[in-house]
Amino acid sequence: MGRRIAVSWSTGKDSAWALHELRAAGEAVVGLFTSVVPAFRRVSMHGVRVELARAQADAAGLPLLEAPLPWPCSNEIYERVTLEALDVIHREWGVTEVAFGDLFLADVRAYRERLLSGTKLAPTFPLWGRDTGQLASQMVAAGIQAHVICVDPSRLDRAMAGRVVDAGFLAALPPNGDACGERGEYHTFVSDGPMFRHALAVERGVVAERDGFVYADLLPAASETIRG
Repeated sequence: MGRRIAVSWSTGKDSAWALHELRAAGEAVVGLFTSVVPAFRRVSMHGVRVELARAQADAAGLPLLEAPLPWPCSNEIYERVTLEALDVIHREWGVTEVAFGDLFLADVRAYRERLLSGTKLAPTFPLWGRDTGQLASQMVAAGIQAHVICVDPSRLDRAMAGRVVDAGFLAALPPNGDACGERGEYHTFVSDGPMFRHALAVERGVVAERDGFVYADLLPAASETIRG
């Protein structure tokens, strides 16, 4: 059996682009997995509504495994739940590798490698080491529609929450800000791009500040654009 890959799904542009590049290279991507907090019906990584993550998976034509986390959640519990989810995708989907959208943070990569070291799954990093300025521009040119759903106001202007990542957004980033937000400057939700069979209709909800971050909520809208 050849490589069978599941993508660690944050709902944002980097995991979405990792999916796109793996497929473009002819790799067998068989599913997505993410962690969710059932108490809030949100994806734990980016705080996106669970129904929007499910809509992304449907648009990608892939199953989505949701690993449920309690709230609050210790790192010990997070790792146990994640390892249980990885065991499921190995047994039920035949997954041999897990793809992450990480770009250059060595400590994050080392953590993921350590977490998977005791499993039957190998980590892979399709975007690792890319020039993030070029990568962000490539995503925009390819038609990625990435909505800024979280901003660290110590790094970016609060007004950037709720914007779409486009050439204007990238030009407005501060000189010390990473174009892809790899240091946590911002996080995104992707509603369209070459990895999807159709666009997702979303609309911006409330913008609120909590726990030191500015969040722009996204809501499902009424219709979707279907591509042939």
